[in-house]
Amino acid sequence: MNTADLGLPVDVPSTALFTDHYELTMLQAALAAGTADRRSVFEVFTRRLPEGRRYGVVAGTGRVLDAVENFRFDEPVLGFLRERGVVDERTLAWLADYRFSGDVWGYPEGEVYFPGSPLLRVEGSFAECVLLETVILSILNHDSAIAAAASRMASAAGDRPLIEMGARRTHELAAVASSRAAYVGGFATTSDLAAGFRYGIPTVGTSAHAFTLLHDTERDAFRAQVDSLGAGTTLLVDTYDVADAVKAAVDVAGPELGAVRIDSGDLLLVAHRVRQQLDELGATRTKIVVTSDLDEYAIASLAAAPVDAYGVGTQLVTGSGHPTCSMVYKLVARAASGDPKAPLVPVAKRSTGGKTSIGGRKWAARRLDAQGVAEAEVIGTGPVPTELVDRQLLVELIKGGSVLARESLDVVRDRHSAARAALPLSATQLSRGEAVIPTEYI
Repeated sequence: MNTADLGLPVDVPSTALFTDHYELTMLQAALAAGTADRRSVFEVFTRRLPEGRRYGVVAGTGRVLDAVENFRFDEPVLGFLRERGVVDERTLAWLADYRFSGDVWGYPEGEVYFPGSPLLRVEGSFAECVLLETVILSILNHDSAIAAAASRMASAAGDRPLIEMGARRTHELAAVASSRAAYVGGFATTSDLAAGFRYGIPTVGTSAHAFTLLHDTERDAFRAQVDSLGAGTTLLVDTYDVADAVKAAVDVAGPELGAVRIDSGDLLLVAHRVRQQLDELGATRTKIVVTSDLDEYAIASLAAAPVDAYGVGTQLVTGSGHPTCSMVYKLVARAASGDPKAPLVPVAKRSTGGKTSIGGRKWAARRLDAQGVAEAEVIGTGPVPTELVDRQLLVELIKGGSVLARESLDVVRDRHSAARAALPLSATQLSRGEAVIPTEYI
């Protein structure tokens, strides 16, 4: 059974209503004006990275492909639109037959990006492309924000594994998407069973403080857990007194105790004390897991501590202070007329306040230095320079409405690791700074 095909319950029958009202009113007006069928090119990009970030991470592409495939206006959805008077009957009839039949190109999921990078290019008629704006941005803005935070945390953690455990800190469906994005960014496991079911992400978990408080003594709680889960389990040792708990944990489980978890206090100091105590008790192979509202800075501060794994919740699922990437979906070219053979005309918004855009159907490539390290994100609308042909970033994701590029999360995760490793070393610095490589337009 392919669990990725099972989906999850949502509050509407299809992804078609994961959109904004004005997408449909634009469609109605374009149908009336005779411009709805004009061939159009939309691009997703961000004008800037979140403050202090050195690179972005493309995440959510696989979910976008699912959303486009499931963008259908069935009878309940059409009935809702009719009842609310959102659009007229002519538009409802058009929506009833809606199937995206265009092409989508994009950066492969897991790749890094920079200001101006054309992360996704959607091509087809204006009518079929404009409807996808909101759902595409909803997915990419959320998932890429979480993946970027995860990537920074993974860099700070080095070889130590990260556990995603933020489900209780966000919307129940956002929690599943967050787990997926965290895995792309470098996390090893999740506590969220829905994410494990939906995407095959390894799940982990043992007990909370409530389990200890349920029992008459801490030792009784440890005995119950070890009897049920074995000596290799992880025992939570900070409910009362940490030193007493560590002694009881080793007494109950023996030196083969799998791990202890610390969820409060001065983690740096407590981790050193617990490591020393475990070693003195003969539990030299027992690992230490730390949790307690960690972010990339806290993880980095524990680099010299005897910590074996980190559990991260709130800061991860909120993008560690940047819950969105400010991506936009803009029309950059459209046909001169409704003739299928009409040439494309570049179009762009011109306004004050930093919201201008660059017209034209774009390509993107990453130029490398002599050592194979990225030195510039190059974006253009004309011919691709010969030296950059093999460095182009966009790949075909959908052709004629058919998905071409579904990938396993492990492939995506490995791609991100490789893409991050190919950036200058300063990309992994946690100090504030500009994008690690410049964006050049030619």
